Amino acid sequence: MKASIGDNVFRLFNYVFLAAAAATMLMPLVHLLAVSLSSPIAADSKIVFLLPVEFTTAAWVHVLQNKGLWTSFGVTVYITIVGTALSLLFSVLTAYPLSRKEFLVRRPIMLGIIITMIFNAPMIPFFLTVRELGLMNSLWALILPGLIGTFDMIIIRTFFMGIPPELDDSARIDGCSDAGIMFRIYLPLSKPVLATVSLFYAVGYWNTFNRAVLFIRNPDLWPLQMKLRAYLTSPEELAAVNLFMGDYDFNTTTLKAATILFATVPILLVYPYLQKYFVKGSMLGSIKE
Repeated sequence: MKASIGDNVFRLFNYVFLAAAAATMLMPLVHLLAVSLSSPIAADSKIVFLLPVEFTTAAWVHVLQNKGLWTSFGVTVYITIVGTALSLLFSVLTAYPLSRKEFLVRRPIMLGIIITMIFNAPMIPFFLTVRELGLMNSLWALILPGLIGTFDMIIIRTFFMGIPPELDDSARIDGCSDAGIMFRIYLPLSKPVLATVSLFYAVGYWNTFNRAVLFIRNPDLWPLQMKLRAYLTSPEELAAVNLFMGDYDFNTTTLKAATILFATVPILLVYPYLQKYFVKGSMLGSIKE
């Protein structure tokens, strides 16, 4: 069936609008990249837009040779991988029984869980609880307090509830246990929603900041966002030199731009690998017939 003129105009408008939206999101990153690859004079003169002026990689060389940044990068990668894996595991283990009709107390438990979405724990009791558990100055303080995201668990539960119960019956006839049903049937069918929730968790752990401010006192255990904050507020620490003496091919402006990209780009590179699951997983986990 041939598309009408109105359909073509509407499609063209969508393309133009989405291209403009994508450009507005990409331009700040491109601008930062251009600043980080420009000379100090050009960067401070505000003449850099989307292309480097007086191209130099000195800022990137200095950033990539900074051991403190790499230490924080390793901390962030560790809490992102371990935290995402544990969060996904415990979210699935929570969502599965709450999706089963034969679990008679699922409604009061779900009510208690939903209440936590409305009323967050007060900061002082939250801090005291973590401290009494002996998690201060520990990477577990960045993982365990937020191990299960309520919204993410509900997405998985809703998806599980949409799986035909006939699959359960067939598996039980074959002698499959509840654990076997979950791991052999439900999880293989749940790749889209699990990939989507994994991305939510990974981004949350990668951007860990508030918990690090509360619970981490040792700079060697700072995640990347804490280190980035320290460098943006005290850029001379990043430079580790007196930038006002002598000639350098970088300054605090170009160093800030390079450091921001260093902390941002790695997690952005994960999205293309999960994109094919993302939209499908979000829809399947949020709609129930």
